[in-house]
Amino acid sequence: MDFALSHEQQAIRDTCRDFAREVVAPAAEKLDRNHEFGYDIVRQMGELGLFGLPFSEEVGGAGGDFLSLCLAIEEISRADAGVGITLEAAVCLGSSPIYSFGSQDQKSKWLPDLVAGRKLWAFGLTEPEAGSDAGATKTRADSRNGSWVINGAKQFITNSGTEISAGVTITAVTGRTGDEPELSAIMVPTGTPGYHVLESYRKLGWHSSDTHPLSFESCEVPVENLLGKRGGGYRQFLHTLTGGRIAIAALSVGVAQACLDASLAYAKERHAFGAPISRHQAIQFKLADMAMETEVARTMVYRAASAYGHEGAGETTDEVRRLARYRTALISGWAKDPEFARLFGADATFDLSDHCDFDELMEVVELAGADQVYTVHGFTEDFARSLRRKGIRAWALEANEQLALAL
Repeated sequence: MDFALSHEQQAIRDTCRDFAREVVAPAAEKLDRNHEFGYDIVRQMGELGLFGLPFSEEVGGAGGDFLSLCLAIEEISRADAGVGITLEAAVCLGSSPIYSFGSQDQKSKWLPDLVAGRKLWAFGLTEPEAGSDAGATKTRADSRNGSWVINGAKQFITNSGTEISAGVTITAVTGRTGDEPELSAIMVPTGTPGYHVLESYRKLGWHSSDTHPLSFESCEVPVENLLGKRGGGYRQFLHTLTGGRIAIAALSVGVAQACLDASLAYAKERHAFGAPISRHQAIQFKLADMAMETEVARTMVYRAASAYGHEGAGETTDEVRRLARYRTALISGWAKDPEFARLFGADATFDLSDHCDFDELMEVVELAGADQVYTVHGFTEDFARSLRRKGIRAWALEANEQLALAL
């Protein structure tokens, strides 16, 4: 198995690394301190073609693969995770559902500006009482006289309130099949009467990212704004979140690498007992552990990104899960499973930031504040762990029925 990046992927990584170092990093502190959205940075990312990386040239994209997008997100997030999540959400949650499920008219109308970074599109799934539990969705969309009339609320919606936000795709209950809600995806353009973007959140981190609650009060959109098939919302958002979770894991790796970079630089500068603390074995152990965890997470993310969209190739996720009796095999299972790659990547970020001296390393404070979101972005940490337990139990059921009962 060849783990080497292609020449094109290396070029994308190097370009984004240079851009992050020369453009994003110098602006990161000001954006974070003033809670500003980086419009100029977004414009330049659009000019680099980052918002169109995984999309075909037919719609104005770059025709790249999903791993190339993850490489870009990792490098950008290494300089500012708030800018990284802006790119991740715009592509994976905003443009991707339109590209995957939209009609030709919807694609022609919206994608040219979205893949160029001139406009941003949001994705509205999370509600005050719904998210991982999609069946608890309260937002409703009723079909009336050729229109959808939407009532409800969404929360923690990224890229929804900027000056270049073009709209949001929401999940809403459009009917019921027996006791089960019928979920559909509906596109709501910015400026639609009854669609309200509420005051932005006061967040612990990601201050350069735009995040708002949304409300819908008799918000009426044409019936043609249905994205995909009626009742297909559940399948669509599962597909959307799968890619989004892998990309969040890539973002986590970028932050982990930033923590490692800052810690290593500080360890070389800080002196104790007549020598840089990097020469003391205890500090060397910490740095070695940080480097190992970062590289393990990176490898898992790259494998998951490479497998995304090619689920039938090579080992299946279930087959890899059967190796989960050992830690190294379990890591392999996470690498094939986007939920596991995301969880481990987030855990690695949290552990790495714990090693940093935040009183001295002020540049890492924002990373420490924001890293806690990585374990809940897309779903809660406990939900991810329950998925992992189910995977291990499936393996145990074949290997040992008594062990499976214990799990």
